[in-house]
Amino acid sequence: MASDGARKQFWKRSNSKVPGSIQHVYGAQHPPFDPLLHSTLLKSTPKVPTTPVKAKRVSTFQEFESNTSDAWDAGEDDDELLAMATESLNSEVVMETAHRVLRNHSQRQSQPSQKTPEPEPEPQPIAEPPVAPSGDLRLVKSVSESHTPCPSESTGDTVPLQRSQSLPHSATVTLSGTSDPHALADSALSKRETSRLDKFKQLLAGPNTDLEELRKLSWSGIPKPVRPMTWKLLSGYLPANVDRRPATLQRKQKEYFAFIEHYYSSRNDEVHQDTYRQIHIDIPRMSPEALILQPKVTEIFERILFIWAIRHPASGYVQGINDLVTPFFVVFICEYTDQEDVDKVDVSSVPAEVLRNIEADTYWCMSKLLDGIQDNYTFAQPGIQMKVKMLEELVSRIDERVHRHLDGNEVRYLQFAFRWMNNLLMRELPLRCTIRLWDTYQSEPEGFSHFHLYVCAAFLVRWRREILEERDFQELLLFLQNLPTARWDDQDVSLLLAEAYRLKFAFADAPNHYKK
Repeated sequence: MASDGARKQFWKRSNSKVPGSIQHVYGAQHPPFDPLLHSTLLKSTPKVPTTPVKAKRVSTFQEFESNTSDAWDAGEDDDELLAMATESLNSEVVMETAHRVLRNHSQRQSQPSQKTPEPEPEPQPIAEPPVAPSGDLRLVKSVSESHTPCPSESTGDTVPLQRSQSLPHSATVTLSGTSDPHALADSALSKRETSRLDKFKQLLAGPNTDLEELRKLSWSGIPKPVRPMTWKLLSGYLPANVDRRPATLQRKQKEYFAFIEHYYSSRNDEVHQDTYRQIHIDIPRMSPEALILQPKVTEIFERILFIWAIRHPASGYVQGINDLVTPFFVVFICEYTDQEDVDKVDVSSVPAEVLRNIEADTYWCMSKLLDGIQDNYTFAQPGIQMKVKMLEELVSRIDERVHRHLDGNEVRYLQFAFRWMNNLLMRELPLRCTIRLWDTYQSEPEGFSHFHLYVCAAFLVRWRREILEERDFQELLLFLQNLPTARWDDQDVSLLLAEAYRLKFAFADAPNHYKK
């Protein structure tokens, strides 16, 4: 239980501007409802307080609410196994496929020595994915099973979803230079990437793109050269028929700039000035700063967000929506630049007409995304309330010890998971990882609204050991709001998605399994 002194120190620290302090719930235009007090909205039965301490938790969370303000492509073999599994409706086959992915990562992780730094071993042959030895079945267990302590190991030693140290580096890293131990891995990686790129190009070149096949191929990641067109197709912005695409692009781009001409001049009118002011305040807080703070980019984002807000009065502009513009804009502009590092992209080198088209494409693709999750941003944000509640129920089933630890330290899921839902984990992951994550989200049915729940559950349990080591409300919340993902790459995201995929097939068709 968190002591009174610790809670007082937390509230004092939460109001400070010191780096590393606990952050407010980002994007809460309307204060989040307390699920214990608004059970009718969440359609769940509130827990009956059994002790005075339980009753005290309500006041603790209410105090948190009162302080809340409007602050602001590697390892493809395993991923392809998951993509192939989506073709089958046989849950046993799907589950085994997901386990194979986790098993492959686990065995690779077990090979290098943990005591002496040695060169990374050569990758496994592409044609024969490694199989976990029969003597180490502990590595292939599910997350909940792997948490059961064995007599010969401590409870906190097993870290699910930990990245394999023997896997190749991400494409961004390998482009900067290689050493001899990595030469073979780079060569094999290049062959895989070339093969997958050819498959994408073949699909996209046909007179009518098979969108179902494109989704299956995209689940394990989309090569950078074909990502812009693939995203436009998967989002529903462009038609599958090749001949219709140029006319569609021209029509939609013309339509967007007609909105600009008609609406944008009203941004300083009294009825709209608060919306525009909030957008103007939020954009400089976004990342990557080197890109966003370029004047042309800032103006583009302001126009996109203002037009969307005016045309969607049911929600209007809500903090968090601004982050959802960035991945689309970055993917589309990188089609016209050779820069690998987004922070170094200079939009002034992009022709004005191209930049106009990118702006329109970004607007329409973001609109398509938000059409599926708009209840996240309507009054009181009921979509997020429901998803956070479902996340809590799901985690209580897949890892009861983590759930009890959070509950015992009076940490409420809304205090950290609200932002995960509101910003689709964009504030928790590097942008390169978000783009890889969205490859899969756009390949999954209801990826941004439904599959995201299982990704968040896998993401939370990924930090199981660290969470259980924290024994204080303040330190737990600080950790959950500042997770150490700065060095994450495509391998980490692929493993996270594999575990989320396993959870989806275990619980998606049987929701009563995770309801207490």
